[in-house]
Amino acid sequence: MKKIIFATQNQGKVKEIKKILEGLPVEVLTMGEAGIDIDIEENGTTFEENAVIKAEALTAYTDAIILADDSGLEIDCLNKEPGVYSARYLGKDTPYEVKNQIILDRIKDIQDEERTARFVCAIAAAGKNIPTMVTLATIEGHIGHEAKGKNGFGYDPIFFINDFKKSTAELSAEEKNKISHRAKALEAMKVKLMEYLGE
Repeated sequence: MKKIIFATQNQGKVKEIKKILEGLPVEVLTMGEAGIDIDIEENGTTFEENAVIKAEALTAYTDAIILADDSGLEIDCLNKEPGVYSARYLGKDTPYEVKNQIILDRIKDIQDEERTARFVCAIAAAGKNIPTMVTLATIEGHIGHEAKGKNGFGYDPIFFINDFKKSTAELSAEEKNKISHRAKALEAMKVKLMEYLGE
């Protein structure tokens, strides 16, 4: 069975990814599970560039297929902050409860129609025997007035999806995996990988 190493230590992401890639004849491992412990400098200016940097960096350490994502939140009234800096925004070690509250405080006087935002996800696949491939997907929504929900991770509690009238942290894993930016980008990558794997 082929192995896919996902370039993350974020267990929330890994859980989502394993669920979405079910059905592929692959074993999905984190960097830690694969015994790879390196820091990758994400110095790209777009989500696609950062995903490719991460995926290609790991190809020197393994013959497995590498998947990497770069994802984040763009808030229109904050000039698309935090954007590609989403994970490092307001300090890498700052808890997301704190980050989310700071964002809510910064835009507390902004009207609903101007609180538009989106989650963006780029997925890159790389390997010694495959060309580097990238998929990109978004999910549109808005920033709420308070954090809601205990599911998900990161900025999920403040990002509300218009059709659901719920935050992404209030959705079940099944609901989220049908509509999320990461799910859509991964589903598109799954199609590309199936072609490569001959499925």
